Amino acid sequence: MYGSDARTGRRGGGRRAGGRAALATGAALLLAACSSGGGGGGSGDGGAKAGGPRQGPVRQQPKGTDPYWVDPHGRAARALAAYEKGGADREAALVRRIAEQPVGQWLTPESARQEAEGFTEAARRADRVAVLVLYNIPHRDCGQYSGGGAADGNAYRAWIKEVAAGIGDRPATVVLEPDALLHLVDGCTPEKFHEERYDLLKGALTTLGALPRTKVYLDAGNPGWQRPEALREPLERAGVAAADGLAVNVSNFETTARSVDYGKRLSAQAGGKPFVVDTSRNGNGPYPKGDPAERWCNPPGRALGETPTADTADPLVDAYLWVKRPGESDGTCKGGPKAGEWWPAYALDLAAGG
Repeated sequence: MYGSDARTGRRGGGRRAGGRAALATGAALLLAACSSGGGGGGSGDGGAKAGGPRQGPVRQQPKGTDPYWVDPHGRAARALAAYEKGGADREAALVRRIAEQPVGQWLTPESARQEAEGFTEAARRADRVAVLVLYNIPHRDCGQYSGGGAADGNAYRAWIKEVAAGIGDRPATVVLEPDALLHLVDGCTPEKFHEERYDLLKGALTTLGALPRTKVYLDAGNPGWQRPEALREPLERAGVAAADGLAVNVSNFETTARSVDYGKRLSAQAGGKPFVVDTSRNGNGPYPKGDPAERWCNPPGRALGETPTADTADPLVDAYLWVKRPGESDGTCKGGPKAGEWWPAYALDLAAGG
């Protein structure tokens, strides 16, 4: 393994249900917003003052290089609106760097079908593709900051079916179960759960892979966590053949160059599959100090990485994505709120470059 601790990967990248009680309603409201012109997909200047920073609603990015959907009602967009209303020009300009980029939508256990439908339909109406993150595997995160997940295997299978029904024939890019595969390899997940987890991942890939316009990327860690050679058999057992590709560096801080190198070596273990890289917070690379097991959790001095794009100039790299939502906490460490909650100070620090 790379590093001195088997758990130098990331946790806390998901969302706790308690932090998203209103999301189901919000996802449904997105449809009405898009229909009434509130989707933020226009190309105007948003009412910018002459000579000043651009103001107003967030916009979609150019489809030619970034086909992914920007949520005009996400947490960063709401923070932006509050800063502009309060005349906080510096903070508004910084948080706009986050608000106007597409980020992963982490679906909740309670309302997966409604959320999947709402996000993908809003994206379709904006002529973009929604990025969805599925993070509900039983015994997830080994009981750490984002511990939880489905009650059992049957509950998870039913949840995946709900997600698939919500997506339907609309376009979607899905990142499947951050940490789930790697925790089978690093000894974090008890042995008694291994067979079930492999079966659940394989079943999820089969179910989602049957959707006509959905691409599914199985999470496979980062270069600070595991050797690619150690993942050949686990990837096969998880059904990687049915995946569209792999996802690397999700919710972590490894540089893009190192992540791409890791992804290529992973690809060689997985039949040449392409991959996506999470570049949401890797602009300054990983945090070099402190306990290796804690470097993933709200490290200070980090920065936004490459903006999301499908134009990577590398045939094996399908996209750079912001899977982890910049500005949302990894967990209750270093003064942060619960995993998945918006942390204004951390968001501004990321946007400012550390």
